Amino acid sequence: MSINTIIRGLSQFHNSYFCSHLELFERLSQSQHPEVLFITCSDSRIDPNLLTQTEPGQLFILRNVGNIIPPYGTMISGEGAAIEYAVHALGVKDIIICGHSHCGAMKGLLQLGSLTENMPLVYDWLKKYAQTTRRLVQDNYKDYKDDELLKITIEENILVQIQNLETYPIVHSKLHAGQLYLHAWIYEIETGTVHAYNATKSSFVPIEGSFPIPNPLASMQPRQ
Repeated sequence: MSINTIIRGLSQFHNSYFCSHLELFERLSQSQHPEVLFITCSDSRIDPNLLTQTEPGQLFILRNVGNIIPPYGTMISGEGAAIEYAVHALGVKDIIICGHSHCGAMKGLLQLGSLTENMPLVYDWLKKYAQTTRRLVQDNYKDYKDDELLKITIEENILVQIQNLETYPIVHSKLHAGQLYLHAWIYEIETGTVHAYNATKSSFVPIEGSFPIPNPLASMQPRQ
């Protein structure tokens, strides 16, 4: 896709979608009231609004390489500011961290040393803020290889980021009050299926139909 294709898309958006949704955009110009903070990877294959079939204004979206949330206090970051704003100022009721299959960031994490020369900033990001995931996988999944190991790494990384979210005072407070729920999702690109972590089963299960809100205070048990 070239920049010219994108520019043509701008014209199509304005002349078609925008003009047929004038009331929506007039309302959005006044304020926003999303109830969900959707945290996902920068990967171009992930489109949160397409995946969830939501309209502009319904999701507050945070994206970065590997859908990583640095623990509170480790750095002054855009991630922390977005979380604080979403929870305190916008009053979101749910936070979803959504990883995905074939994640390049998690592939890089499994071969971290190979990034030092050509992608030093990616190396630094993963080394500093995905080290917990890397160590967990190295210590507990020695017998797994290739695609199976990558799948495990993607899953464990999501759970680590949920735990990192809970280190934020505003998140911890809202969780304790029952005013906020956390969700760990994985989008499988090749099937279009989304799996959610079920703390009772200690595993990711497909979301089918009406899915009950999980208890955010339930302890996530280590998987066998």
